[in-house]
Amino acid sequence: MEFVQFHPTCLYHPQAKSFLISEALRGEGGILRDADGRAFMKDYSRYQELAPRDIVARAIDSELKRTGADHVYLDMTHLKPAFLRRRFPMIHAKCLALGIDMTRAPIPVVPAAHFFCGGIGTDDHGRTAMPGLYAVGEVAHTGLHGANRLASNSLLEACVFAHRAAQAVKGDRVARRPSGRPLHWTTGNARPSDEAVIIKHNWDEIRTLMWNYVGIVRSDKRLARASARVKVISAEIVKYYWDFLPTRDLLELRNIACLADVIIRSARSRKESRGLHYTVDYPAASPKFARPTVIDRYGR
Repeated sequence: MEFVQFHPTCLYHPQAKSFLISEALRGEGGILRDADGRAFMKDYSRYQELAPRDIVARAIDSELKRTGADHVYLDMTHLKPAFLRRRFPMIHAKCLALGIDMTRAPIPVVPAAHFFCGGIGTDDHGRTAMPGLYAVGEVAHTGLHGANRLASNSLLEACVFAHRAAQAVKGDRVARRPSGRPLHWTTGNARPSDEAVIIKHNWDEIRTLMWNYVGIVRSDKRLARASARVKVISAEIVKYYWDFLPTRDLLELRNIACLADVIIRSARSRKESRGLHYTVDYPAASPKFARPTVIDRYGR
């Protein structure tokens, strides 16, 4: 779960909800620039704008940390307007609707979390260790993704593993419990929540600490800080769970905290940099870690 792919160029705008600016723009000649107009990718890769997305995402992250800026720019203004409108009609229309004319001004962009390459372990038909539970796609570790993700692998997984899982579901016989009345759930002293702001606060805090400490570039110190804080938040969630009646938001917050903990523990166990996992404390890959990271919910 430490292998999280970041899309390097997500549109930076308060009214844009995770709108991705295709990497095809860089492929057509787009240039990444800082707030002063300097093209900075030459400092990070000899391939410059055509470097792989993990390198580009790390370069942008480095520039944001160096300058303190909120975003960088993807400049397409040196290309012909007619070509841009014809080649990227949806992106052009979306930007224009937000007051950005990509034919005349650079597009503000920032990296964003994009794809998990790990997940629940499955066999080659999507079966998990729990009878009757199947996992396919981003939630699953089927073996098609290694330390990085290719779009072609995702398409292959969607086509092949979805079909295989569907066939397995039809053929598998899962033992069913005898029908009967469900057990009565005793709520004890739990009461309706009157402080939902706590859920929102913890939600925002997890999002912030995961971005700052477990994001594109990691370190032992950052991961340790994230681990300690997630444990505190998780304890607060458990207490809240027993004091108040559960809601959809509370259950989702609990799941987010659990997932954050799994990602942090996976990243802390890998003392190297490989694919999408990059740490400044272990910048080189090690043959010792050329294997999947397998952990369970109990911290092992």
